[in-house]
Amino acid sequence: MKPIRQQPFNSELSAASTAAEVMTEVDLTGATAVVTGGYSGLGLETTRRLAAAGARVIVPARRPDLARTILDGVPRCEVVDMDLSNMDSVRAAATHICACVDKIDILMAVAGVMATPERRIGPGWEAQFTVNHLGHFLLVSELYPRLADGGARVVVNSSAGHALSDIRWHDPHFRTGYDKWLAYGQAKTANALFAAHLDAIGSPDGVRGFSVHPGKIITGLQRDMTLDEQVERGWIDRHGNVIGADFKTVAQGAATGLWAATTPHLDGHGGVYLEDCNVAAVSGADDSLDDGGVRGYATDAGSAARLWDVSTAATAATPIGRH
Repeated sequence: MKPIRQQPFNSELSAASTAAEVMTEVDLTGATAVVTGGYSGLGLETTRRLAAAGARVIVPARRPDLARTILDGVPRCEVVDMDLSNMDSVRAAATHICACVDKIDILMAVAGVMATPERRIGPGWEAQFTVNHLGHFLLVSELYPRLADGGARVVVNSSAGHALSDIRWHDPHFRTGYDKWLAYGQAKTANALFAAHLDAIGSPDGVRGFSVHPGKIITGLQRDMTLDEQVERGWIDRHGNVIGADFKTVAQGAATGLWAATTPHLDGHGGVYLEDCNVAAVSGADDSLDDGGVRGYATDAGSAARLWDVSTAATAATPIGRH
């Protein structure tokens, strides 16, 4: 089957669609899903909707006790201790999950950080690139046999913020001149490229990869930004009320990821960047970040393969291929 072009089509949904609308009549009885960040913000809405549709949902969590408290009462939901910034923790979580399930049908990489102060992790890695990309890359690599057994869809949360920066091949860890927004942009570009190459090498096993821009939403993702910063950007007022144009609710923000994970429109396809419950258009270098779309460098096959090799070497991940 030919791949879907990076071009919108009539999906019958829109930017205003909610997670509940997307999941109407979706039956996931017998399915297993893994949702990182599944106990707050978009991840919590995602977990609840997947569980309501009948799925068993595994939530890797950096704060497992808090996660269990928040998710108490959500049916068929389990919490696994995992810190995306710690590769040993990611490996241990993957080993545990592989021992507990026969297959994984859906993996949602929702957890992330944004615009953080300069932080160094492990061997001096930049924190946003590590948490948003490398941790998820390693998790998917180590879970790959179960993903292949389930013919899984892997949905990676990217962002319109990818338009801020391509991969800084000369200095991905910002050894010099750290800029929190360029670091965020690079990490979100990495998310898109990761999903694209995962799809390219996983499709023979039925594993399909998608990257998603959820939209502009105020969640815990902004925890490293001051109130003044968010007010100056026109996102919220002094009382914390959302006033930004075109901002979505959490229910709307979770919709595109859930659509990517479940819609029949994408059966047999993958490797594309999605927004507003649709395939995004390709945007140009002079287009505004707020106008949506995906930059060509974030879907470039050569860059995706190069980043994959860099990430494999950095994390010592198990190579992925037909199992």
